[in-house]
Amino acid sequence: MDERALQIQACMYQYSRAIYRSIKDLIDPYVDDATRIQFRREVLEACEQTMERLAKDPLYFAKPDRALFQDIRRYFPITCQAQVAWAVREGVAAAVAFIESQIEAGAFDGGVARCRATTRKGKPCQRTPLPDRVCERISSQTARESRH
Repeated sequence: MDERALQIQACMYQYSRAIYRSIKDLIDPYVDDATRIQFRREVLEACEQTMERLAKDPLYFAKPDRALFQDIRRYFPITCQAQVAWAVREGVAAAVAFIESQIEAGAFDGGVARCRATTRKGKPCQRTPLPDRVCERISSQTARESRH
């Protein structure tokens, strides 16, 4: 594994741990200690699996925050679920932002950076951006937006 992939993997590990640390104390307090420990393990595993999948397949993982919350919501009392949902949403949003920055930097797709512009149909531009020029689709897109 190259150095960049290891860095991304380490960052995603930190995101999963941050989400877990923010919600672990909210796990159902009315169960026995052995069950609570098992619930914590399962919540941690769900967080790690979500971040791992997000790192491996970021373009095809729709709504990772919703998927993670659906996986872990049964471990929390109903009175804490809004707080858990918020923590999951914020943590996953930070991880998604990090992954998107890595995609723009060319960490995925074989190290080729992708243009941030969109076509007229709203699909992402498939061109490789030039380091010293702005893509003509971005400049034409901003020109269209300024006319409206």
